[in-house]
Amino acid sequence: MRRGAGLTLRHRATPRSDVRGLRRAPPSAKVAVASGRRPRKGGWMTADLAEPAARPAGLSADPILALEHVTVRFGGLVANDDVSLTLGERRSLALMGPNGAGKTTLFNVVAGSVRPTSGRVVFAGQDITTAPASERSRLGIARTFQITQPFSTLTVRENVMVALTAAGASMKDAHARARDYVDFVGLGLKLDDPSSTLSTGQRKRLELARALATRPRLLMLDEVTGGVDRPSIPGIIDTIHRLRDERGITLIVVEHHMDFLRALADEALFLHRGQVVVGGPIETVAAHPTVRNIYLGDADD
Repeated sequence: MRRGAGLTLRHRATPRSDVRGLRRAPPSAKVAVASGRRPRKGGWMTADLAEPAARPAGLSADPILALEHVTVRFGGLVANDDVSLTLGERRSLALMGPNGAGKTTLFNVVAGSVRPTSGRVVFAGQDITTAPASERSRLGIARTFQITQPFSTLTVRENVMVALTAAGASMKDAHARARDYVDFVGLGLKLDDPSSTLSTGQRKRLELARALATRPRLLMLDEVTGGVDRPSIPGIIDTIHRLRDERGITLIVVEHHMDFLRALADEALFLHRGQVVVGGPIETVAAHPTVRNIYLGDADD
């Protein structure tokens, strides 16, 4: 699959007080002010952050997800500050930033567990800003959790059956279909084992299978490699690639490991103190001085 146009964003220029010690993006970052004029302090900057490329055949040119001027406040804390972006179908976006940057809040805004103070969330052309997580699931948004919580007294198959029946399948249909999802994530040999016997990496795979059972168009992955031993990570990366390439699922990823993000993501969005610093192709973002200074040398998220 060719990588190219998929992510655009529009954000308020970061105040000088918030970027002390940070360097301006070099020309190689390919972030252009659309008007060609220097923005006024606090003014709007419109950036087209990805190199032009042909869209894969058969895919809609419309974005599957759009955030419009999203701000989230918790009392006096601004967790997300006027963030706007669009994400095309069958793309994979990494949300990056140091601890407290606002990426988890933004992730939860899309998932439906946090409601923005202002701004809109649009999915597949429908305003879902106030829609609960259950409604978003019905529309095609699924997520995994950093801390997996399978039903420990149920088997692997039965855990997936719970997700299938919640999505409307009959028990008979769920029993038959569960194997497909379990096989897809590489747990076929564990199909009828209690989920309590699974390793951390296997529980992460079960979490993927449960999310897939809801037949999502957008899948949000919250630290899917957290706690997983390194030899198991390539297999998880391969499975996630297949989600996009074989099933056409759009992905949003929050993750610690830069190697994982580079292997998986088409685009990245780097947040700092709730504001967008840079976005675009993953390698462009990874090379940005702010990312290198703040994130790549910081193991904490």
